Amino acid sequence: MNAYLSLATTSEGSYREKGSKFYAFAYPVTDETEVDIHLANLRKRHHRARHHCYAFVLKPAAGQEERFRASDDGEPTHSAGDPILGQIRSHRLLDVLVVVVRYFGGTKLGIGGLINAYKLAAADAIGHNRIVERVRTEALSIRFDYGVTSEVQRVLHHYNAEVVQQEFAEQCCFRLRVVQSTQEEAKIALAGIPGVVFL
Repeated sequence: MNAYLSLATTSEGSYREKGSKFYAFAYPVTDETEVDIHLANLRKRHHRARHHCYAFVLKPAAGQEERFRASDDGEPTHSAGDPILGQIRSHRLLDVLVVVVRYFGGTKLGIGGLINAYKLAAADAIGHNRIVERVRTEALSIRFDYGVTSEVQRVLHHYNAEVVQQEFAEQCCFRLRVVQSTQEEAKIALAGIPGVVFL
């Protein structure tokens, strides 16, 4: 299948229980580098928080398994990351990160209370977002001579390829996102243009 569900943008949610405050943040992401950036930014913004628990699910690359992780970040095992992951999975989302930051209120909630709090905070962040359908794409990088730019552009337009990054030096370098189902056809078409090299 080419389509999958994800989040449209960044959103926030919250939950309070016995003085503890749970702030949730939901992000669309495409790889673990983006996950690390969002986590680092939140740790700076909420450096006084005791826990930064999270889960993410990334769509599988061609021929690979789905990539996911859940972190309890010091909370009892399976009391934080798994409930967050459960909310992502219950909405059938891919390419999504949800982080829940906890400020401890002085009263322990118990395992059941923690599971409920992290689940509801994550659900609130997702609920404040918009679920959208996206098309599965694959990354592709090419280098080519200026003289064939119009031919390259014609192929990219035909296959609805997105130019993510472009560099113009002695030669042109494009980083692309190509619809997964048409990737092989697009590669064949690009390979037919003299001077196109795949990186």
